Amino acid sequence: MRLLLFNLTTDADAPVHGFTTLWIRALAAHCDYIDVITMTAGRIAVPENVRVYSVGREKGYRKTKRFFIFYRVLNRLLRDNHYDACFAHMQPLFAVMAAPLLYWYGVRTVLWYAHKSVTVKLRLAERVAYRVVTPSPESFRIKSDKVRVIGHGIDTDHFVPAQSPRENRPFTIVSVSRLSPIKRIETIIDAVKILRDEQSIDNLYVKLVGNVHPYDEDYAAMLRQRVVDYQLDAVIEFVPPVLLQDLPPVYHQADVFVNMSATGSIDKAVLEAMSCAVPVITSNEAFQQMLSTWGAMLLTPPDADALAQRIVALSQMPEQERKQLGDALRMIVVRDHSLQRLARMLMNIFKTGEPNIE
Repeated sequence: MRLLLFNLTTDADAPVHGFTTLWIRALAAHCDYIDVITMTAGRIAVPENVRVYSVGREKGYRKTKRFFIFYRVLNRLLRDNHYDACFAHMQPLFAVMAAPLLYWYGVRTVLWYAHKSVTVKLRLAERVAYRVVTPSPESFRIKSDKVRVIGHGIDTDHFVPAQSPRENRPFTIVSVSRLSPIKRIETIIDAVKILRDEQSIDNLYVKLVGNVHPYDEDYAAMLRQRVVDYQLDAVIEFVPPVLLQDLPPVYHQADVFVNMSATGSIDKAVLEAMSCAVPVITSNEAFQQMLSTWGAMLLTPPDADALAQRIVALSQMPEQERKQLGDALRMIVVRDHSLQRLARMLMNIFKTGEPNIE
């Protein structure tokens, strides 16, 4: 099979999108060739049967220039090669732009989308796509017979439980996400203040790991100021974004992973923590069915007082019980959200239109 793949960012070192390199590698194991057209390129670390073409956003090219580069590359690839399918990963724009040419050459598009937002661009992409794949029903909010829910793609061989026993250290809370209002980081900070002031819990440490987009600088500054105002400087640490290959040790430091996101789709970082056998607390509604057995892990709507209570309950849980919980969470990811499983399902959809997996 020769696959045409549209990607937003192809960069093994990208803090948020570095995982797409792993996805490309996994698909490459099932394909003869993959040609990637990406909006942004960075460090390319793909197998020999994969070629990557960037439209040049990383070079600062304007939209008009990127527009012409996209069609020049796409025209040449379609003219010189026969493609069995096109996979548009979080790229409704490229799916819509390419639709006339792909139709002319008889190439069907499978669109991956995982976000609660519904835009005109997304509606158009749904119209031109042959199939839409998404990790959960909440991750694609347009009613369509084209939608197939297939889970996420976590490298469960990379995100593994810690091998060494827990050190004698403070109870550690970890959150991995960009510092953005939709992530509701202030709820975590407020909960930590409650734990210290009202619960008298001092043996506590918090790591907030993530990047800041330029348009969220004011929000990030507010968070840092809140930590200072609450006199939590010695308790809460802001950590710069960590490369994908270095993330497992970050999760291994956690006694609980907290995610107060309002994205409305399955947050990949929560699944990565679960794959590392770390108990989680999330307010993300997309996890409601997955974590229904453990109601204490779901916190909707997010509330600092309730979050503090859940953290206390986990901190008081016997070590063996917490380990059993972590093992059960990892099994969910291995069973329903592993990268190997996702790659097989995608290949089946490219070929037959259906995931067709046990």
